[in-house]
Amino acid sequence: MGLLDDARELSIYTAYNTNVDAITFLDEETVQGLIDEFGAEAVRKRMDEYPREINEPLDFVARLVHALKTGKPMAVPLVNEELHTWFDSHFKYDIERMGGQAGIIANLLASLDFRRVIVYTPHLARKQAEMFVDRPNLLYPVVEDGRLTFRHPREAYRENDPIKVNRIFEFRAGTTFKLGSETVRVPFSGRFIVSARFESIRIYTEPELKPFLPEIGLQVDGAILSGYQGIKLRYSDGKDANHYLREAKRDILLLKREKDVKVHLEFASIQNRELRKKVIYNLFPLVDSVGMDEAEIAHVLNALGYSKLADRIFTYNRIEDTVLGGKILVDEMNLEVLQIHTIYYIMYITHADNPLSEGELRSSLELATTLAAARASLGDITSPEDFKVGMKVPYNEYGEFVKLRFEEAKRRLRTREYKVVIIPTRLVRNPVSTVGLGDTISAGAFTSYLAMLRKKGKL
Repeated sequence: MGLLDDARELSIYTAYNTNVDAITFLDEETVQGLIDEFGAEAVRKRMDEYPREINEPLDFVARLVHALKTGKPMAVPLVNEELHTWFDSHFKYDIERMGGQAGIIANLLASLDFRRVIVYTPHLARKQAEMFVDRPNLLYPVVEDGRLTFRHPREAYRENDPIKVNRIFEFRAGTTFKLGSETVRVPFSGRFIVSARFESIRIYTEPELKPFLPEIGLQVDGAILSGYQGIKLRYSDGKDANHYLREAKRDILLLKREKDVKVHLEFASIQNRELRKKVIYNLFPLVDSVGMDEAEIAHVLNALGYSKLADRIFTYNRIEDTVLGGKILVDEMNLEVLQIHTIYYIMYITHADNPLSEGELRSSLELATTLAAARASLGDITSPEDFKVGMKVPYNEYGEFVKLRFEEAKRRLRTREYKVVIIPTRLVRNPVSTVGLGDTISAGAFTSYLAMLRKKGKL
């Protein structure tokens, strides 16, 4: 636990997106009931149309069945606020808990006893505030009498703030159902997320807090920013994505104004290509570190104009293509470090002059996958001791294959100007939950990376 102990000395700022996750564990009867309600033919037809957002219940059923057939985790935005009642009448929620990358990461780091965790979300309704863990090291910035103060989120909520509910449908490998004459068997465990994307929920820093961002930057060692996937292209009040991205850029520059605080951007699936492009070109060049999964790197490369490479990653999932794509991203966006997490491996790509050795980068990834394994085993991490549970989880059965493919990729690609390291993931066979595993990996990797930089006097 040495590296984790070093990381726990850090203070971290995390923003913007929090929500309530309403989780349902899907069983065969529920899935079959949904298909029977709309008819297999209608579901199949809508699956072929592949709706990019959920406007009506059939959109949801079609995309859910598609996710179950492939066994791949997916997130699709819900844009019709009126569907709340349909979902609430069709599903009982097994668990309601903290969701949203900023909220999950804040609770994780606070539970791991980090020195200080400052979390900010522009919407803090009472129900949302109560989802934060009750730890004295977890703080929310509040402006009082023109001065910056900090309170626990549970003491800083605002009565009339909007609340965002994301519905998460966890599915298990082996679940079987009928789609007309076809029998479908779910190949992998995963989750299907219906993410609420409503006008009332926005990603920004309140005007009265904004001038204090340099002060917050001085008080932390790093910042983890996320939630940009919640920005809409246009709003009914005349504001648009450009407005919110200009504000997001100002936030990063303000955080870094008094000292060059390291900033990690956790990237999540953005369905709209135009918005994806705006987020990449506006924000990636301002941050030091970016985390994403393999589907997201393909989306990013597509937006940057590398559509053939993106298609290859989507189709074949070869490590070689992911390394090539990562090199492009690190160069074009001048990133200090890119972290890519997949179900079977995690990878770092940096330039060769990175202060950390390949061995040190590898130990950072080791910490990240061990933390995620602990979370998958327990459902949540509530103390630093939980880390030991992750250490008992074996690496996935493709570990040797991953290493072999990686060595092949390195031989075939020019990697002399880069440090590229990869480790197989520790994979929990029957996870209690898969929600937040990517966020756990990214938070574990970024904070342990900072801890090692700090030890070398580079932070």
